[in-house]
Amino acid sequence: MKAPDFWWDNHRNLSSLTLMPLSWVYQAGIALKRKLGPVPKRMSVPVICVGNVTIGGSGKTPIALDIATRLKLMGKTPHFLTRGYGGNLATHTKVENGYHSPVEVGDEALLLSRVATTWIGSNRATTAHMALDFGADVLIMDDGFQNYSLAKDLSFLVFDGGVGKGNNRLLPAGPLREPFDTAISRADGLIMIGEDNTSLLPYVPASLPKLTANIRPEIDEAKIKGRRFLAFAGIGRPTKFFDTLEALGAILVETRSFPDHYSYCISDITSLKNAAASLRATLITTDKDAVRLKPQEKDDINVLKISIHWDDKTVIEALLISLFDKVRDAS
Repeated sequence: MKAPDFWWDNHRNLSSLTLMPLSWVYQAGIALKRKLGPVPKRMSVPVICVGNVTIGGSGKTPIALDIATRLKLMGKTPHFLTRGYGGNLATHTKVENGYHSPVEVGDEALLLSRVATTWIGSNRATTAHMALDFGADVLIMDDGFQNYSLAKDLSFLVFDGGVGKGNNRLLPAGPLREPFDTAISRADGLIMIGEDNTSLLPYVPASLPKLTANIRPEIDEAKIKGRRFLAFAGIGRPTKFFDTLEALGAILVETRSFPDHYSYCISDITSLKNAAASLRATLITTDKDAVRLKPQEKDDINVLKISIHWDDKTVIEALLISLFDKVRDAS
């Protein structure tokens, strides 16, 4: 799905206003689901949730990967729990990188499995028990903020500073999965990636920890600067990727955007490679997109990997340490 432009437009938009009745129905539905849903199950190990309130592209997966890396440095054994969005496997499964394909488990699950053991499945309580049996001593829910099956010990809401909460309307009139104030009331911390261009932070309670970070490309700038590229991406907000390349000095002779989690076919890759050749340009895409390409399709395609750079890493480290201190004191 490609997000409509009016989701990010704060002005009165006819398309958004027309969809408002459906947003009211959606809001009633999510309220009923939460009221009638099961009581969240408390696990024997800490549960960390990294989620968002908007659809796609906030940067939650890089944050989840960073947190898992920090936990491993603390001597912990984190496991990821994720739904496996975009995959077709119906069973609760441990992701095997190099064996499973993105068609089976989804692209994000494969990215997560590079850093820590990852489980996919619609029932997080089921995969949580599977992870415990496999030796996990901390669980990380990727994109689980609106999932109430597990009790969470530390919940982060991640926002893209470039778009914030968009037009502040619920699906489908806007990008919100639930009302902003409702989500904030359940969060233990807010993570802002990039500059707060929509002035979201002043609306966040002063008592809620606010963490700021930036996406940092993992590439030698000299390999990008001044070179001609045809850039393509099928992520939540492809323009972020294109802007990053231009900030590195790339000459983007053409860009192509695909829907988030897009499954590339042979004709797509052939078209991209032919276009790049005619433009005397090099193909470049995101790490998330590269996961969805077959090995033979990756020839002549550059991949831009990214990581999280915290403005003050001591804040996230202190929150993680505090979490385990509470667990130790409670035992």
